[in-house]
Amino acid sequence: MKIVKKQQKAKQLPRETLKLTIDSLDNEGIGLARHQGKTALVQGAFPKETVLVEVEHIGRTHIYTRLLKVLRNSPQRTTHIPCKQELDCLGCPLIGMKYQAQLDFKQQRVTDALISQKLSGAELVLPTLASAPPVNYRASAKLVFGRKRDKVTIGLYKRGSHDIIGCPDCPIHHPLINKIVAVVQDEVQRQGISVYSSKHKNGMLRYLLIRVSPLNDRAMVTFVSNFRDLQQLPKLAKWLTRKVPEVVAVHQNVNSSGGNVILGQETLKLLGAPDLIDRAGDIRLRIAPGAFYQVNSLQAARVYALVREWAQLKKNQTAIDLYCGIGGIALHLAKDAKQVFGIEVVPEAVRNAADNASLNNLNNCRFSAGDAAEELRGLAEKLPNLAVAVVNPPRKGCDAEVLETLANLSPQRLIYVSCDPDSLARDLALLTQRGYQIEQVQPIDMFPQTAHVETVVLLTRTDKS
Repeated sequence: MKIVKKQQKAKQLPRETLKLTIDSLDNEGIGLARHQGKTALVQGAFPKETVLVEVEHIGRTHIYTRLLKVLRNSPQRTTHIPCKQELDCLGCPLIGMKYQAQLDFKQQRVTDALISQKLSGAELVLPTLASAPPVNYRASAKLVFGRKRDKVTIGLYKRGSHDIIGCPDCPIHHPLINKIVAVVQDEVQRQGISVYSSKHKNGMLRYLLIRVSPLNDRAMVTFVSNFRDLQQLPKLAKWLTRKVPEVVAVHQNVNSSGGNVILGQETLKLLGAPDLIDRAGDIRLRIAPGAFYQVNSLQAARVYALVREWAQLKKNQTAIDLYCGIGGIALHLAKDAKQVFGIEVVPEAVRNAADNASLNNLNNCRFSAGDAAEELRGLAEKLPNLAVAVVNPPRKGCDAEVLETLANLSPQRLIYVSCDPDSLARDLALLTQRGYQIEQVQPIDMFPQTAHVETVVLLTRTDKS
C-alpha cells in the first residue's frame, strides 16, 4: 500500500513593521528615512512625518517598505487625496502633497542639480510654473491589457512590478481617456476578444494607447496587438466610435516581440482619420499614432511660447530646433525667423513635422531625419550666422559630441528644454565651459502629482572668439 504524505502548506509569516520618521524626498519623490544604518524608502510619505510601514524587502543598503499609516502628518500633506489607489498604483508619489509644496519641491530639485555641478546659474532658478489644473491634465495614456479572475482589466503596471492595476477613474487622466477605457474594457469582455499573456506568449490585445486633444475634445485610439487582426478589431473600433463619438481615429499597431517595447513597426488605420489634430497656442499640430508629443498639451504650449519669447528672433535670422519631434518648437520659431531647421532621429516624426509646417502655411521650415551631430555638421556651411539654437533632448540629455558641435556653430542664444534636472545640469556645465552663460532658468510643472519637472534654460554666448 502506497502512503502519500500530505504537504503542509507553508505558513505565511507576518512581515516586520517599522516606525520611521521621514527626513527627505529622493529625486523620484519617495520618502527617505534612516533605520539601523540603512535607508528606508517609503512612497506616499513626506518630510517630518512619522509613519508605520511594512517591510517588503531588505537589501544591502536599502529597506523597501509599504506605507501602512501616517502617525504624524507633515504640514505639506493635503487633506484630500484625489485617488483611492495611490498606494497600489504608486504612479503618483506626490499626490498626497499640497500642490504649492509640489511646486516648491520641483524648484529646489532643479536648484540642487545645478549646485551639484557648481553652476553659477543656481540662484537664477525661478518659481515653478503651475499646471492648471493639476489633475485631469494628462492627454496621453499608454495602458496595458490583462486578465484577473477571467475579467478583462486595462490599467498601469504597478511601479517596480508586472502587476496590472486597473485605473477606471485615474485623476490625472483627461476624463475622455477614462471614458474610453471603460467602454473598451466592457466591449472586449463582451466580445470575448483574447488578451495577451506575457507568460504563455499568446492572446491578441497587448496595449491601449489613447491621445486626446483637450481643446477640440477629440481622441485617437491605437490597439497594440500581438498579431494582425482585420476581423475583431474593426468591429471593436466601430462599436467604440458609436459609444464614444469623440473618438475620430482608431488604429491597430502590430507588435509580436517578446520585450517591453510598446509599439511595433506596422500600424494600420481601422477607422476614421489617419492622425489627431491638436493645437498648441496658435499652431495646429497633426499627431500620428506613433509620434511623441507632450502628455500635458496645455503646459507644452507654455513651453513653446516661452522658447519663442526668449529666442527674440528677427525676420532676417536663422534658428535650429534639435530633437524637434513633430515640430512644435520649430513652428513657433518660424513665426519670427527667416528660416528654421529641425533635426530629429525618428523619420515618422520628421514626416509629421513637415506636414505640420504645411498645415500652418509656414514655408520657412526644413526638417531632416538623422543623427543629431552628423546633421549639425552638415548644416554648418549653411549657417554662418546662426542666431538661435534650441535643444529638447530625451531624458538622458545630449551626447558630448552634439554639444561640442553645437558650441562650434556659436549661436548667439541657446535655449535648452529638459525633462531631467541631472542630465540638464551636466550638459549646462559643458556649455558654460564652451563660452555660454546661464541667463534664466524656468521650471515648468508638466507632470503634477509626480516628481518629474520640465525646465527651460536660456544661455547667451559670451566668448565671441
